[in-house]
Amino acid sequence: MSTPQPLNAVMVRMERVLRQRGIPVDTVVGGDRLDDVSGPGDREWHRRQRREVAVGRWQAITPARYRNAVVQEPRARAWSDAVSRDASSAGALLLTGTTGTGKTHTAFGALRLIAETGPVWFQAAALTSAQLYGKLRPNGVPGSTEAELRRLCAVPLLLLDDLGAGKSSEWTEEVTYRLIDYRYVHCLPTVFTSNFPARDGTSPDLHSQLGERVTSRLAEMTTIVPMVGPDRRQRDAA
Repeated sequence: MSTPQPLNAVMVRMERVLRQRGIPVDTVVGGDRLDDVSGPGDREWHRRQRREVAVGRWQAITPARYRNAVVQEPRARAWSDAVSRDASSAGALLLTGTTGTGKTHTAFGALRLIAETGPVWFQAAALTSAQLYGKLRPNGVPGSTEAELRRLCAVPLLLLDDLGAGKSSEWTEEVTYRLIDYRYVHCLPTVFTSNFPARDGTSPDLHSQLGERVTSRLAEMTTIVPMVGPDRRQRDAA
């Protein structure tokens, strides 16, 4: 009985036969070049597999409108690169600006850049502040809201859109503080967007919306990127 030949050897023989018959060897079969003999033992092959899984998970949390999100803001790209290199030291990204300046688009794009590097592990959650408070309001099921808050606190990557939006109350301030404090203490990368400036003496700003405890942590943990320009939604509709 003959010994089965390794897959790489078979591919090399196929390439030789194709060359002899005048068939271009850059013919693609199943999405791969015939002269690409990488496989499970190849580091780049594993990176491509991780990338496929990570991008799929990114798509699962991304609304259809932002599936083509890209990042043009250099500081947001730099933050994504920092997360890919060392998530524990990257801190958070805070995108501020008026309505329609591309904050949410950039935020989802920043997460996409991280996924496309093929990280060893990619797990993320994305929601607005309104969705956060809606999920955590008491629902009559003992422990369920607390479990959801713990999950969002500990998720490796979090996008919280519209930080500071909505009517502030003692309860919303406490929820926001617990979430941000946990991620601050455990050095978990987070993307925030807000229509309010971080703290510039105007009223209202994030400080007046969130309180001293939250904004103090944000000031230390975040790279603040003001987004400027006209309302893109109105411009695109014109």
